[in-house]
Amino acid sequence: MRRRLPRLSGREVVELLIKKFGFTARRQRGSHIVLVKYAGDRKIVTVVPLHPELKPGTLLGVLQLAEIDREDFLKAYEEDC
Repeated sequence: MRRRLPRLSGREVVELLIKKFGFTARRQRGSHIVLVKYAGDRKIVTVVPLHPELKPGTLLGVLQLAEIDREDFLKAYEEDC
């Protein structure tokens, strides 16, 4: 059975991606922050909306772009709490 994703703000997700997954904030346009990570010769880019609370589908979309597995994200979140 899949564990539920926590309800996090956009800022909390950005902080977790930077701290635990090695992303850096590249730029911000309006209420969206672009995060970048280099893995070998590949560039991984994800965009996080700075909403007070991200819906589960939005968070899953951010993680998919970031190429982060749901379970890996949950483990990092639990370690950080």
